[in-house]
Amino acid sequence: MKIKNIFLTVIGLWIVSGCSTKMDTPVTIGFWNVENLFDLVDDPLKNDDEFTPEGRKHVTEEILNAKLNRMAEVLGDLNADIMGLCEVENDDMLQRVNATYTGRDYEWIHYDSPDDRGIDVALLYDPAVFQVISSKPIPIRFDSGRPTRDILYVQGKLWNRTLHIFVNHWPSNYGGREQAIPRRAKVAAVLREQVQAILNRDSQAEVLLMGDFNEGPTETAIHDILGSTLDGFESGMQLKNLMAKFVDQPGVGTYVWRGKDEILDQILVSQGLLDDRGLAVAANSISINDKPKYRQQEGKYKHYPFRYYAGDHLLGGYSDHLAVSVKVEKR
Repeated sequence: MKIKNIFLTVIGLWIVSGCSTKMDTPVTIGFWNVENLFDLVDDPLKNDDEFTPEGRKHVTEEILNAKLNRMAEVLGDLNADIMGLCEVENDDMLQRVNATYTGRDYEWIHYDSPDDRGIDVALLYDPAVFQVISSKPIPIRFDSGRPTRDILYVQGKLWNRTLHIFVNHWPSNYGGREQAIPRRAKVAAVLREQVQAILNRDSQAEVLLMGDFNEGPTETAIHDILGSTLDGFESGMQLKNLMAKFVDQPGVGTYVWRGKDEILDQILVSQGLLDDRGLAVAANSISINDKPKYRQQEGKYKHYPFRYYAGDHLLGGYSDHLAVSVKVEKR
């Protein structure tokens, strides 16, 4: 009996030690614009018919499965514990993503937004790592009445510490940059109000924003209106943009527009994630998932992200955006 008890005690200590080591491992949080993840069904309430078999892209089940396999490859490279996505049509597509990528068994949060194309933001997460407390969509109302994507807000526990996450997909320049700038300004103002409400309750709250902001880190909406900084926290700035080290670096970005690298996909954090208490961003852990296979290697569009479609032409790549990620650790 004594030998058995000693054996069981040793095994028990080994298990506890193993679990502790696993739980103390930094957590990876990522974001990716997956480029038009639509199902094959024509929804009469959405402008999605081009991605159906009868639409101009003539998307088949085989083509959709190939895209899902490409997505699984990216998710495998990232191996994120928490993963924000944008340009996802619906819950069914998230189910298929999770079924195709077998490296994790994610749960997810998604709300249908009023976007006229029906593409939304979503959050995948490993429930063994991140325990969701609450979530909600944050609607954006333009004076023009034009619909856009909601912001997704998720509150959860990471190592028993509260983490606030906002997943974004701000209005693009499609249809004209001048018209898009005030729309992004409106979204930035709404988001700032949401973040400020959290920080008013707890100035050291741990808040993380991720998304395709459709503008660079130094542009007006994200820098001035949202209130983010690239270096030290200046007066009135409540967020640090972790993409600072990539700004103005030649050949570096998450998107390419007319031959110019742009950093549209970003991760920002509050001061609470940069101190020595609770949760903290691991040093030098911000990363762009920029392997050679994710960029075109030849031709007119060499260096551009290797996208799945170019107009109606099937390239069979991954996305027109590169993913970003950061590691968060327990202090």
